Amino acid sequence: MKLGLIGFPVQHSKSPWIHQHFLDQLGLTGRYHLIEIEPDQFVAEINRLKTSDLTGFNITIPYKEKIIPFLDGMSPEAEAIGAVNTVVCQNQKWYGHNTDGLGLITALKVQFPDLFTGGKTVLLLGAGGASRGIYHALLQENFSEIMIANRTVERAQMLLKLNQTSIKGEAISFAEAEERLAEFDLVIQTTSVGMSPDSDSRVIDLDRLKKDTVVSDIVYQPFWTSLLKEAKAHGGRVHHGHEMLIYQAKLAFELWTQQSVDAKPLLERFNQD
Repeated sequence: MKLGLIGFPVQHSKSPWIHQHFLDQLGLTGRYHLIEIEPDQFVAEINRLKTSDLTGFNITIPYKEKIIPFLDGMSPEAEAIGAVNTVVCQNQKWYGHNTDGLGLITALKVQFPDLFTGGKTVLLLGAGGASRGIYHALLQENFSEIMIANRTVERAQMLLKLNQTSIKGEAISFAEAEERLAEFDLVIQTTSVGMSPDSDSRVIDLDRLKKDTVVSDIVYQPFWTSLLKEAKAHGGRVHHGHEMLIYQAKLAFELWTQQSVDAKPLLERFNQD
């Protein structure tokens, strides 16, 4: 199998480590390559890769939308989200999927099944590319309300257009999110704020966090972000970013191989390797 990650930059990625574990778990021969493409070389390199022997690949910033014109088909989820993070290659044809949001939801269900018993409220922090996939996945669950907070409220309002369900929603500022924090059972941070080396930053303060609220941060470097440290200090339950990373990778790997893999052994090892 020939797998890979396309993006710029990608040298920091943990994906080769994760997918090598999955290959070993199933006893498959293959390698996961980092394919770093400079923005001005994107079209030429993608056209070259179109004739390669890739089994499949992940695609990350800044190309999750730019890859779409080169695809031969897309899953309904990827079409609705308007972004692709996984491509399956079959008979020289490329099929796009998006496993980001479902990866986070799957990880949350494993650790915090009580969030999915119905009637819970969610605060989504950020309205960028990552939040779009996560918001779409949240809309498939039994939440009563999903609020979207962003620095520019207009961008959050645009994201609300994805909602074709009966789940209530509203676009608010980060300042209003801080004021209303006690209303929420789940807070998901979807921006890059707090990522190394700027690890002391956080998108909002959690002074009004309700005890036992789950705070999930998709940033996985550092393992303990400033937001998660504050959440724990206020009695919140924390969900680390590496869990979404591992579960979205699991879903992608299963699309490529049509075989099931176990993500749990990686969860314990992630912060050790």
